Amino acid sequence: MAGDAPVVTTAGGLTLLGGGPVSPADLTEALALAPVLAAADGGADAALAAGLRPAAVIGDMDSLSAAARAAFTDVLHEVSEQETTDFDKALRGVGARFVIGLGFLGGRLDHALAALSVLAAHPGRRCLLASPDSVVFLCPPRVALDLAPGTTVSLWPIAPCRCESTGLRWPTAGLDLDATGRIGTSNAVEAGPVTLAPSAPALLAILPRPALVLAVRALEAAPVWGGS
Repeated sequence: MAGDAPVVTTAGGLTLLGGGPVSPADLTEALALAPVLAAADGGADAALAAGLRPAAVIGDMDSLSAAARAAFTDVLHEVSEQETTDFDKALRGVGARFVIGLGFLGGRLDHALAALSVLAAHPGRRCLLASPDSVVFLCPPRVALDLAPGTTVSLWPIAPCRCESTGLRWPTAGLDLDATGRIGTSNAVEAGPVTLAPSAPALLAILPRPALVLAVRALEAAPVWGGS
């Protein structure tokens, strides 16, 4: 993966598998939205178990089973540096309109926190992480979410920021958000659509898992940090 040039590219969506738990239902829905499949290191074992063949397996390969290594030997792209996680390596190694990540949440807490840090480290990417109960993404400069009244909308500042908003039960305009101070969890939709416009690429949005399709479409329509 010389110079972090993508080894897989698609004009549409890409599903990226991590090494954590991945339910068959989540995988089926993700592939319907993002049909190109790639895996980060041990995420290849989830593909193997599902009878699927990823277009690429990217990572340092320290979590890959012998069976997955043998099955996918021709699509392995080893990145040996140890400064970044396999999720970071894999995200740099794919090019797509948007990425849906499965198997990065719901397992070890330290792995989940590291995955959230990767979202913040790549603000120019449209990337969502899904677990059986949640969908998480880094808020773009502005986004509109057509959510039903009463839907939970949690905002988590991974770094200090502000966020203009409409449609929330508890407005966030003018508030200083900080992980060690005021956060924005357990807010809710008062009347949609909800609009969010954070001051910096530092705010994670957390929605209920059924909002995956809506969140994907909203991110597709939204600008990205540093781009259009």
